[in-house]
Amino acid sequence: MKSELSLKGARGLKGLTWQGEKGSVCFSGADIHRALLNLEETIWAVEDQEKIGLATGGKACSDKDGVNILGMTPASPLELFGDREFCKTYGTQYAYYAGAMANGISSENLVITLGKGGWMGSFGAGGLSPARIESAIQKIREALPDGPYLFNLLNSPNEPALEERTVALYLKHGVRVLEASAYLAMTAPLVHYRAAGLSRAANGAPVIGNRMIAKLSRLEMAQRFLEPAPADLLSRLVEEKKITPLQAELARQVPMADDITVEADSGGHTDNRPLVCMIPAFLALRDAMQEKHHYAQPVRIGAAGGIGTPDAALAAFMLGVAYIVTGSVNQACVESGASEHTRKLLAEMEMADVAMAPAGDMFEMGARVQVIKRGTMFAMRAQKLYELYTRYNAWEEIPQAERDKLEKTVFKRDFGSIWNDTVKFFMERDPRQVERGNANPKDKMALVFRWYLGLSSHWSASGEKGREMDYQIWTGPAMGAFNNWVKGTYLENPRNRRVVDVAKHILRGCAYLYRVRSLEMQGIVFPEAVRRYIPEQASS
Repeated sequence: MKSELSLKGARGLKGLTWQGEKGSVCFSGADIHRALLNLEETIWAVEDQEKIGLATGGKACSDKDGVNILGMTPASPLELFGDREFCKTYGTQYAYYAGAMANGISSENLVITLGKGGWMGSFGAGGLSPARIESAIQKIREALPDGPYLFNLLNSPNEPALEERTVALYLKHGVRVLEASAYLAMTAPLVHYRAAGLSRAANGAPVIGNRMIAKLSRLEMAQRFLEPAPADLLSRLVEEKKITPLQAELARQVPMADDITVEADSGGHTDNRPLVCMIPAFLALRDAMQEKHHYAQPVRIGAAGGIGTPDAALAAFMLGVAYIVTGSVNQACVESGASEHTRKLLAEMEMADVAMAPAGDMFEMGARVQVIKRGTMFAMRAQKLYELYTRYNAWEEIPQAERDKLEKTVFKRDFGSIWNDTVKFFMERDPRQVERGNANPKDKMALVFRWYLGLSSHWSASGEKGREMDYQIWTGPAMGAFNNWVKGTYLENPRNRRVVDVAKHILRGCAYLYRVRSLEMQGIVFPEAVRRYIPEQASS
């Protein structure tokens, strides 16, 4: 049998040969593929009778009668990738978790399904009412009493009361792991959560009860999470009797976050930055801060944004991250809180089918989120609203023809009735917003515009009929990359996409590609079909 492998400058392992069952040496593409997928076994690239093959089992020795070894790659079980301390800390089997997607898109079902499979997921609490969040806490805790799971806390600069009420719920129900997202500054509720879980061990060392993973895209914010909690916020919390003086003292000895997820070109809130540039900078900052503070456990650095394929996962791990986080690809899975129509749009998109649009939760600040632009007009309509907000100081200042067009084609309701609903909404959620709107016409206009921005994501999740062109669907290029990877496989159909299955393929493919790339660097040349990992459906 002719081998499908060849050499390109291979030197071999000097003085070593391989001994094992000659029949276990693989030469054909299909057999080589199967050997590489046997992740629990060391793979040897050997030269047998002038043919290049891969062998599993056996051993390296100095016996000259053995087969010449050209290269090797060690056993690569999925547990090998990332930092085992991350897994130990959070009780997850793999250094991988599914990040939060707001409005419950990363749903209870998604989090529970992952947890029962040994993976970890973050419930998307952003944009939900306290009652809805509390219901999710109870459901997830009942299904996963010992975890693993975490809950998201989305920065709410325009609604600080909501952030405070959400933290109060997490403390009340003993939520022990929080994922902090989109933070622009350190807040009292965030510090409250961290400090309230601290206690002192018998040897005097701090014991961290409330863990925090901060998802960040800026070094200046990373530095704040790598530092202990701000002294002024700790003093205020002690004065308000929300934490004890001892907890404030202990909070000065630990960083704000246990882990920092570097968020690159992701869906939702993003700065569209490249992961390969960000990770080295974040790692260097972490090392500098560790040298300054000498924490008992250094803060781990993970990666998110753009990770939707095995190749991207491998790139992140090779850059030195402790764990990886996926997002967009999970939204297209059947367990997500997205509607079937939305999942279908996501499964059809390509990498370029994204756009930036104004963010509903930080509208007045000009913050933006990344969304799908294929099959929806949301990005264009939302941008129009922001342009009007920046140009005019009141709804009444907008030309009548423009107002009529908005009410007819975008809002599909009149401005006054929307304001009435907005008042009812915020009287329960944060009455200060109503006061702000009544006092300032520009703020009133912003709140009505935020009505559209906020509901558009709910319409997408619920599958609101007649509103398909207004669906706000957070996603990044990783979704298009995933679709390109699985094209022609069973995962091309969104109805076959299950969150644990997708996670396994991404990590399994990562391990497979690691072995291929490792042997390639030793001079082994593989046939093109073997160089790629194609997801195959497990036999039932």
